[in-house]
Formats: sequence, C-alpha cells, structure tokens
Amino acid sequence: MNLKNHVTEVANFPKPGILFYDISTILSDAKAWHYVIDSLAEIIAPQKPDLLAAVESRGFLLAAPLAYRMGVGYVMIRKRNKLPGRTVSFTYDLEYGNDTLEVQVDAFKAGQKIVIVDDLLATGGTLSAAIKLVRQCGADVTLAAGIIELLGLKGQARIDVPFTSLIQYP
Repeated sequence: MNLKNHVTEVANFPKPGILFYDISTILSDAKAWHYVIDSLAEIIAPQKPDLLAAVESRGFLLAAPLAYRMGVGYVMIRKRNKLPGRTVSFTYDLEYGNDTLEVQVDAFKAGQKIVIVDDLLATGGTLSAAIKLVRQCGADVTLAAGIIELLGLKGQARIDVPFTSLIQYP
C-alpha cells in the first residue's frame, strides 16, 4: 500500500512556512489504518517489548491499538501537569524556550524493554526527551517507530536508538 496517498499535506500549518503532514486521512480509511497498525506491529514484535510508550497526542492514537494488537500495555508520556498523582519529569530545550514531559512515577519498572511510538519524527527533540525520560525511570528503550519521518530535518541524529517509519519524506 502506498501510504503517501493517504496523507494530506497542509501548507502553512500550524504557522506560515510549515508543511504539515496530516494523518487524519489514514485514520479515516479502515484499510490504511489496519495496514499501519499491522505493519508497525510486525516491525516492533522482534523487540519483544514489555510496554509501548507514546508522547501525546497523536502518538496515543498509535500506541493504544498497537499495544492491544501485541498483547502489551502502554504508557502515556504527557506534557507537564496533565497526569494525576506523582510524576517524573524531564525538561528539554526547544528552538525558543523549553518544555517538560512527564510520566507517572510508577509507569516503568527497572529493566523493562520499551518501544516508543509516535506519528512523525521531525527534528527529534521531543523523541530524544521521551527516551531520556524513560531511561531516567530505569527502563530500556530498544526502538522508536512511527508512521512518517522527515529525513531533511535529521531527527535520527538526535536519538541514540534505532528508528523506523513507514513513510519518508525528503
């Protein structure tokens, strides 16, 4: 299946000069959506993860059905102050300022094998922070995977785990 036929390119969103790759059209097409979940499950399965983890919000759309399909649980990695109870935080730099990711304090157990999933890898900043947060909790990130990778932004250079995607754009 050519998944690029199921991605809508939206110019100047969310701000001028940005080309946004919208996966909503994948989600609304049952065959394309099944293909994405089945393909990612096949890629991730050899890692034998204990859990999947995903950064809000589009990563959640992938992680839930993937975890179900693979028979594992998943952990939500959220922005600051979005999770109840005690949390573990990791603050990282953005182009202008910084941001913080959090997980609940008991989200991971030491030594667990984790695969992080998201819809898209761009510059790699958020994914790098998510990997560091999971490691800070004592778990081991073995792979990161997603639907789309924007090769020109060199996001893989910012992460130190293998990354795989179903679609690549220059």
